[in-house]
Amino acid sequence: MAILASRGAIYVHLPPLFHHSNKLLNISKSVRSRASIGRSIGLSLFARYSQAQDFSSRFQDSIDNLPNLVEDIFQTTLNTGPRGAVRLAQGIQAVIGVGGEWLTDLSKSANASSGLPMQMQLGLLSPLYLRKLFERMGATYIKLGQFIASAPTLFPPEYVLEFQRCFDSAPAVPFEEIQAILRQELGGQIDTIYEYVDPVPLATASIAQVHGARLRGSLEEVVIKVLKPGIEDVLVADLNFVYVVARILEFLNPELSRASLVSIVKDIKASMLEEVDFKKEAANIESFRGYLEAMGLVGQATAPKVYPHCSTKRILTMERLYGVPLTDLDSIRSLVSSPETSLITALNVWFGSLLGCETFHADVHAGNLWLLRDGRIGFLDFGIVGRISPKTWTAMEIFFTSISSEDYEAMASSLVEMGATDTDVDVKAFTRDLKKVFSSIQNLDTEIIVAASRGSNTNTTTIAANVVVDEFQMNALFLDVVRVSESYGLRFPREFALLMKQLLYFDRYTRLLAPNLNMLQDDRISIASNRRNSNIVDLQ
Repeated sequence: MAILASRGAIYVHLPPLFHHSNKLLNISKSVRSRASIGRSIGLSLFARYSQAQDFSSRFQDSIDNLPNLVEDIFQTTLNTGPRGAVRLAQGIQAVIGVGGEWLTDLSKSANASSGLPMQMQLGLLSPLYLRKLFERMGATYIKLGQFIASAPTLFPPEYVLEFQRCFDSAPAVPFEEIQAILRQELGGQIDTIYEYVDPVPLATASIAQVHGARLRGSLEEVVIKVLKPGIEDVLVADLNFVYVVARILEFLNPELSRASLVSIVKDIKASMLEEVDFKKEAANIESFRGYLEAMGLVGQATAPKVYPHCSTKRILTMERLYGVPLTDLDSIRSLVSSPETSLITALNVWFGSLLGCETFHADVHAGNLWLLRDGRIGFLDFGIVGRISPKTWTAMEIFFTSISSEDYEAMASSLVEMGATDTDVDVKAFTRDLKKVFSSIQNLDTEIIVAASRGSNTNTTTIAANVVVDEFQMNALFLDVVRVSESYGLRFPREFALLMKQLLYFDRYTRLLAPNLNMLQDDRISIASNRRNSNIVDLQ
């Protein structure tokens, strides 16, 4: 006898043995049939009642939480102050500007016979136009865009890829305003501290501006990083707005609380406000310099010395380093005989800092990683740093090794170890899916694979093909890994994405400076745990 259930109704199927003309059996079947119908109705009513009760419970929870929401919004509005109204007006202008671009593109697409692409249908919510809107909105939203680009475990892949193009650019602040900030922060005349400050900025971005200078007395060449005027108010106003929106969304849709939307916004806010606190950046630099000294690496790499007597929360005075980015091959060749050796030094110093230093440099793009005139590697700008626990790093080591050896089962196990999940993961099925993802490497540009095939053994050739691919393709491959992992309920720490992003930067340098180098297998590069010492702090 088989019992089947469908939409709350229970059906009884009798095998042929019981299909005869016995009236008692027919009566029994009829009774069972009526009972089945009764149970079906009962289950249906129970389901409706349960749904009503569930809705009633959620509604009551919302009513109970309403005063907290109103109080939170009110308090946040007070903290924002009048700057909120100004930012609202600027936001409207930005929306109108980008909206005009969308309408222009829409009119062009409307004439096409293929129909409107999805990006045009989504309007300002599409990845492209949302990224343009963020750029127009300035510092906060540019940083928010960069956060999206570095957090593929939190955002859709289309947005992660698009926001990797988020361009941090802003007009220079007049030197008179920079001087006013210096006087305000340093308590009076700046001539007693600096013999000279170059009025022309060396660099300018959305949050800060950098000027060259010379200290009075010692005549040391320095750079002054100055927080742009009003940027803190803008950040607070913008982030408070984003927080309020997140609170309202969670209130309207409690399911979003499971995704920890408000918690994510709080983390973003804390991260951004930390980045504009130059005292914290100074502490990050000193920590890295301490790591170099403790490990005996000061002859191989350095970070700029900080001058505390002329540094505050809003200004940071540092030693001026002279060198060239690791992407300038011709200049590097004029400074050192072996660019490959310099790259290996940079890799070893950075890998060692992952556990040998309280924080690691989490933004090693070409503007922040130089070959200095004296042949050392210079690490600049410690505004963005990451923290990783020994447990997570151990899993990362296995992950790196498994890429090199194409051991997908070990890769799956390491990702499971790294990711937070409430469910049991089918490692074998996960392994098969990861293998499918990484098999896509065979479809890459043939010139890249031929260039990588100069290795002396098969494994080297394979991993070189993995490493020397286009950065966009590597990002897409990484997002595929994340997507497959999420389908098994895994959620990775943000440090995983930060680490992978830095490896993509080093991949670019490898292609340029040492095309035959396998940075995950070369014996000269240490990614093992042999740099751990008693000073390491478990920050998990």
